[in-house]
Amino acid sequence: MRTTIVVLLLLFSFSTVHGQWLTKPRVQNNQNFDKKPLSWGYYFGINSLDYNFDYQEQQEDIQVERTIGFNVGLIGNLRLSDYFDLRTEPGLVYTQRNLMYAPDPRFEKESDLFREVPSTYIYAPLLLRINTKRLNNIKPFVSLGVATAINLSSNEDNPDDNFAGKFRTTSKPFFYELGIGMDFFLYYFKFTPSIKGVFATGDELVRDNRPNSPWTGNINRMQSRGVFLNFTFQ
Repeated sequence: MRTTIVVLLLLFSFSTVHGQWLTKPRVQNNQNFDKKPLSWGYYFGINSLDYNFDYQEQQEDIQVERTIGFNVGLIGNLRLSDYFDLRTEPGLVYTQRNLMYAPDPRFEKESDLFREVPSTYIYAPLLLRINTKRLNNIKPFVSLGVATAINLSSNEDNPDDNFAGKFRTTSKPFFYELGIGMDFFLYYFKFTPSIKGVFATGDELVRDNRPNSPWTGNINRMQSRGVFLNFTFQ
Protein backbone atom coordinates (compact mmCIF):
# COMPACT_ATOMS: atom_id res chain seq x y z
CA MET A 1 0.00 0.00 0.00
CA ARG A 2 2.78 2.40 0.92
CA THR A 3 4.60 1.61 -2.31
CA THR A 4 1.45 2.32 -4.33
CA ILE A 5 1.02 5.70 -2.63
CA VAL A 6 4.65 6.62 -3.33
CA VAL A 7 4.30 5.65 -7.01
CA LEU A 8 1.10 7.67 -7.36
CA LEU A 9 2.73 10.70 -5.73
CA LEU A 10 5.72 10.43 -8.05
CA LEU A 11 3.46 10.17 -11.11
CA PHE A 12 1.42 13.17 -9.95
CA SER A 13 4.58 15.20 -9.34
CA PHE A 14 5.97 14.27 -12.75
CA SER A 15 2.73 15.15 -14.55
CA THR A 16 2.54 18.48 -12.72
CA VAL A 17 6.13 19.42 -13.55
CA HIS A 18 5.74 18.17 -17.13
CA GLY A 19 2.55 20.16 -17.61
CA GLN A 20 4.17 23.31 -16.21
CA TRP A 21 7.15 22.81 -18.51
CA LEU A 22 4.86 22.61 -21.55
CA THR A 23 2.68 25.58 -20.64
CA LYS A 24 5.36 27.86 -19.23
CA PRO A 25 5.92 30.70 -21.74
CA ARG A 26 9.07 30.24 -23.82
CA VAL A 27 10.67 31.83 -26.83
CA GLN A 28 8.81 30.46 -29.85
CA ASN A 29 10.75 29.32 -32.90
CA ASN A 30 9.28 29.97 -36.36
CA GLN A 31 6.26 31.77 -34.92
CA ASN A 32 4.63 32.39 -38.31
CA PHE A 33 5.44 29.04 -39.92
CA ASP A 34 1.94 27.59 -39.65
CA LYS A 35 0.28 30.79 -40.83
CA LYS A 36 1.45 30.21 -44.40
CA PRO A 37 -1.42 29.14 -46.69
CA LEU A 38 0.87 26.63 -48.42
CA SER A 39 3.95 24.83 -47.15
CA TRP A 40 6.18 22.08 -48.49
CA GLY A 41 8.57 19.49 -47.18
CA TYR A 42 9.85 15.95 -47.45
CA TYR A 43 9.83 12.81 -45.36
CA PHE A 44 11.50 9.47 -44.94
CA GLY A 45 10.67 6.57 -42.69
CA ILE A 46 10.17 2.86 -42.23
CA ASN A 47 7.20 0.53 -42.51
CA SER A 48 6.03 -2.92 -41.54
CA LEU A 49 3.13 -4.51 -43.43
CA ASP A 50 1.43 -7.87 -43.49
CA TYR A 51 -1.70 -9.42 -44.99
CA ASN A 52 -5.02 -10.19 -43.36
CA PHE A 53 -6.60 -13.32 -44.86
CA ASP A 54 -10.25 -14.34 -45.00
CA TYR A 55 -10.76 -17.98 -46.00
CA GLN A 56 -13.60 -19.75 -47.78
CA GLU A 57 -13.17 -22.80 -45.54
CA GLN A 58 -11.45 -23.00 -42.17
CA GLN A 59 -7.83 -24.06 -42.51
CA GLU A 60 -4.49 -23.52 -40.88
CA ASP A 61 -3.57 -19.85 -41.31
CA ILE A 62 -1.05 -18.73 -43.87
CA GLN A 63 1.77 -17.27 -41.80
CA VAL A 64 3.04 -13.85 -42.84
CA GLU A 65 6.62 -12.88 -42.06
CA ARG A 66 6.95 -9.10 -41.94
CA THR A 67 10.08 -7.27 -42.98
CA ILE A 68 11.10 -3.65 -42.42
CA GLY A 69 10.63 -1.50 -45.51
CA PHE A 70 11.21 2.17 -46.19
CA ASN A 71 9.18 5.22 -47.25
CA VAL A 72 10.36 8.42 -48.89
CA GLY A 73 8.39 11.28 -50.40
CA LEU A 74 7.26 14.90 -50.53
CA ILE A 75 4.65 16.89 -48.61
CA GLY A 76 2.23 19.58 -49.71
CA ASN A 77 0.18 21.22 -46.95
CA LEU A 78 -2.82 23.55 -47.35
CA ARG A 79 -3.80 25.50 -44.24
CA LEU A 80 -7.58 25.54 -43.73
CA SER A 81 -7.64 27.12 -40.27
CA ASP A 82 -5.66 27.18 -37.03
CA TYR A 83 -6.79 23.64 -36.30
CA PHE A 84 -7.25 21.98 -39.70
CA ASP A 85 -4.90 21.26 -42.60
CA LEU A 86 -5.39 19.40 -45.87
CA ARG A 87 -2.26 17.66 -47.07
CA THR A 88 -0.91 15.21 -49.57
CA GLU A 89 2.19 13.06 -49.09
CA PRO A 90 3.05 11.40 -52.42
CA GLY A 91 5.96 9.03 -52.16
CA LEU A 92 7.58 5.66 -52.73
CA VAL A 93 6.94 2.77 -50.35
CA TYR A 94 8.94 -0.45 -50.51
CA THR A 95 8.20 -3.52 -48.43
CA GLN A 96 8.28 -7.31 -48.62
CA ARG A 97 6.07 -9.96 -47.06
CA ASN A 98 6.99 -13.64 -46.94
CA LEU A 99 4.14 -16.17 -46.94
CA MET A 100 4.54 -19.58 -45.32
CA TYR A 101 1.91 -22.21 -46.10
CA ALA A 102 0.99 -25.26 -44.05
CA PRO A 103 2.00 -28.63 -45.56
CA ASP A 104 -0.42 -29.85 -48.22
CA PRO A 105 -0.17 -33.00 -50.38
CA ARG A 106 -0.74 -30.82 -53.44
CA PHE A 107 2.64 -29.15 -52.92
CA GLU A 108 5.26 -31.03 -54.89
CA LYS A 109 8.39 -29.67 -53.23
CA GLU A 110 9.33 -27.90 -50.02
CA SER A 111 9.92 -24.55 -51.74
CA ASP A 112 6.22 -24.50 -52.72
CA LEU A 113 5.37 -23.75 -49.07
CA PHE A 114 7.13 -20.39 -49.26
CA ARG A 115 6.36 -17.30 -51.34
CA GLU A 116 8.12 -13.94 -51.36
CA VAL A 117 5.80 -11.00 -52.09
CA PRO A 118 7.79 -7.79 -52.68
CA SER A 119 5.80 -4.59 -53.13
CA THR A 120 6.92 -1.23 -54.50
CA TYR A 121 4.12 1.30 -54.20
CA ILE A 122 3.77 4.74 -55.68
CA TYR A 123 1.66 5.96 -52.77
CA ALA A 124 -0.54 9.08 -52.86
CA PRO A 125 -2.64 9.88 -49.78
CA LEU A 126 -5.02 12.79 -49.20
CA LEU A 127 -5.25 13.60 -45.50
CA LEU A 128 -7.14 15.82 -43.12
CA ARG A 129 -4.93 16.86 -40.23
CA ILE A 130 -6.57 17.99 -36.97
CA ASN A 131 -4.22 20.05 -34.81
CA THR A 132 -4.27 21.07 -31.19
CA LYS A 133 -3.30 24.52 -30.02
CA ARG A 134 0.44 25.12 -30.21
CA LEU A 135 2.19 24.71 -26.85
CA ASN A 136 5.37 26.72 -27.01
CA ASN A 137 7.38 24.81 -29.64
CA ILE A 138 5.30 21.66 -29.99
CA LYS A 139 1.90 20.89 -31.52
CA PRO A 140 0.28 17.42 -31.40
CA PHE A 141 -2.15 16.31 -34.10
CA VAL A 142 -4.19 13.43 -35.46
CA SER A 143 -4.70 12.67 -39.14
CA LEU A 144 -7.09 10.60 -41.22
CA GLY A 145 -7.56 10.08 -44.91
CA VAL A 146 -7.55 7.85 -47.95
CA ALA A 147 -4.84 6.85 -50.39
CA THR A 148 -4.48 5.39 -53.84
CA ALA A 149 -1.42 3.41 -54.86
CA ILE A 150 0.21 1.75 -57.83
CA ASN A 151 2.07 -1.45 -57.02
CA LEU A 152 4.93 -1.71 -59.50
CA SER A 153 5.74 -5.25 -58.30
CA SER A 154 2.22 -6.68 -58.45
CA ASN A 155 2.63 -9.15 -61.37
CA GLU A 156 -1.11 -8.62 -62.02
CA ASP A 157 -0.77 -8.93 -65.80
CA ASN A 158 1.79 -11.72 -65.69
CA PRO A 159 0.31 -14.89 -67.26
CA ASP A 160 2.51 -17.01 -64.97
CA ASP A 161 1.00 -17.82 -61.59
CA ASN A 162 2.09 -19.75 -58.49
CA PHE A 163 2.55 -22.93 -60.51
CA ALA A 164 5.40 -21.03 -62.19
CA GLY A 165 6.54 -19.45 -58.91
CA LYS A 166 4.76 -16.08 -59.31
CA PHE A 167 2.47 -14.78 -56.56
CA ARG A 168 0.25 -12.08 -58.07
CA THR A 169 -1.51 -9.11 -56.48
CA THR A 170 -3.60 -6.23 -57.79
CA SER A 171 -1.73 -3.24 -59.13
CA LYS A 172 -4.03 -0.43 -57.92
CA PRO A 173 -5.09 -0.94 -54.29
CA PHE A 174 -6.86 1.67 -52.18
CA PHE A 175 -6.19 2.38 -48.52
CA TYR A 176 -7.45 4.36 -45.57
CA GLU A 177 -5.18 5.51 -42.79
CA LEU A 178 -5.25 6.92 -39.25
CA GLY A 179 -2.28 8.57 -37.58
CA ILE A 180 -0.93 10.66 -34.75
CA GLY A 181 2.15 12.84 -34.53
CA MET A 182 3.74 15.93 -33.09
CA ASP A 183 5.28 19.03 -34.67
CA PHE A 184 8.52 20.31 -33.13
CA PHE A 185 9.29 23.89 -34.12
CA LEU A 186 13.07 24.13 -34.21
CA TYR A 187 15.18 27.18 -34.88
CA TYR A 188 15.58 26.63 -38.64
CA PHE A 189 12.80 24.19 -39.57
CA LYS A 190 9.85 22.13 -38.35
CA PHE A 191 10.48 18.47 -37.51
CA THR A 192 7.54 16.06 -37.28
CA PRO A 193 7.66 12.40 -36.23
CA SER A 194 4.40 10.54 -36.88
CA ILE A 195 3.02 7.03 -36.80
CA LYS A 196 0.00 5.79 -38.72
CA GLY A 197 -1.94 2.65 -39.41
CA VAL A 198 -2.61 1.82 -43.06
CA PHE A 199 -5.40 -0.54 -44.17
CA ALA A 200 -6.40 -1.75 -47.63
CA THR A 201 -10.09 -1.40 -48.50
CA GLY A 202 -10.44 -4.26 -50.97
CA ASP A 203 -9.19 -7.69 -52.00
CA GLU A 204 -5.63 -7.54 -53.40
CA LEU A 205 -5.26 -11.15 -54.49
CA VAL A 206 -5.02 -12.17 -58.15
CA ARG A 207 -5.95 -15.83 -58.11
CA ASP A 208 -4.15 -18.60 -59.92
CA ASN A 209 -5.47 -19.89 -63.23
CA ARG A 210 -6.57 -23.18 -61.65
CA PRO A 211 -9.51 -22.72 -59.25
CA ASN A 212 -8.26 -25.45 -56.88
CA SER A 213 -4.79 -23.92 -56.50
CA PRO A 214 -3.27 -24.74 -53.07
CA TRP A 215 -1.90 -21.19 -52.91
CA THR A 216 -5.01 -19.13 -53.71
CA GLY A 217 -8.00 -21.49 -54.06
CA ASN A 218 -9.21 -21.19 -50.45
CA ILE A 219 -8.57 -17.45 -50.01
CA ASN A 220 -11.73 -15.36 -50.06
CA ARG A 221 -10.01 -12.04 -49.39
CA MET A 222 -6.47 -10.77 -48.84
CA GLN A 223 -5.86 -7.23 -47.59
CA SER A 224 -2.76 -5.28 -46.61
CA ARG A 225 -2.45 -3.70 -43.20
CA GLY A 226 0.52 -2.15 -41.50
CA VAL A 227 2.29 0.68 -39.74
CA PHE A 228 4.27 3.61 -41.15
CA LEU A 229 6.75 5.56 -39.01
CA ASN A 230 7.71 8.78 -40.79
CA PHE A 231 10.04 11.69 -40.04
CA THR A 232 9.08 14.93 -41.76
CA PHE A 233 11.12 18.08 -42.38
CA GLN A 234 9.56 21.38 -43.45
